[in-house]
Amino acid sequence: MSAASRPLLPFASRVPPVLAPKSFARLRAVLFVAALLPLARLVALAAGDGLGANPVEFVIRSLGTWTLVLLLVTLSVTPLRMATGWAWLIRLRRMFGLLTFFYGALHLSAWIGLDQWFDAAAIWKDIVKRPYITVGAAALTLMLPLAVTSTNGWVRRLGGRNWQRLHRLVYLIAPLGVMHFWWHKAGKNDIGEPMIYAGVLALLLGIRLMRWVRNRYGSVDSSANNSSTVSLRRTS
Repeated sequence: MSAASRPLLPFASRVPPVLAPKSFARLRAVLFVAALLPLARLVALAAGDGLGANPVEFVIRSLGTWTLVLLLVTLSVTPLRMATGWAWLIRLRRMFGLLTFFYGALHLSAWIGLDQWFDAAAIWKDIVKRPYITVGAAALTLMLPLAVTSTNGWVRRLGGRNWQRLHRLVYLIAPLGVMHFWWHKAGKNDIGEPMIYAGVLALLLGIRLMRWVRNRYGSVDSSANNSSTVSLRRTS
């Protein structure tokens, strides 16, 4: 294995870069069930009257937290694949993205139904008046086309390049999601947890930015060096 293809993480070589179909199917099923455990916990707590003194707020905040967690998990797939060489990770990204939208839709539905009681005037007033609700609504709205076009059929309809451009909206959605959480917590003078999410997001986006710079300008430098070498050979 060359130095360029060697995994950055020492333990990564213990796991094959490509999984057999049955092994991958089992792993995906386990991760899918694990991602639904927070929802199952909420249902169990609701059935046992264990949602606390403010059950509506507990449900809404819990669903929102897991939306943000799964969004960061989705964004971590590519950096983790780069660090480990596990090619099969990319095949999990769509599932995590759809689970993010699922929890986000539940988060919004709980706010509309349990907190606002489907009062359209009150909902609109909150969206306009409270910045954290404005950016949260914007983030979920931007998620919708990504969820709708997540199938292979839509990749063919849009074309690979256009599909990739559309799905780069996630780089706007993620900051909006963190901002939504940050502004909500800032109103209660409690930004410790939002700072953690912001730090993780900054790291994930920073890794992508470094890769983009390296691919864009590293290849230019490499071409320039090759041209210089050829010129030196011709003049020697």
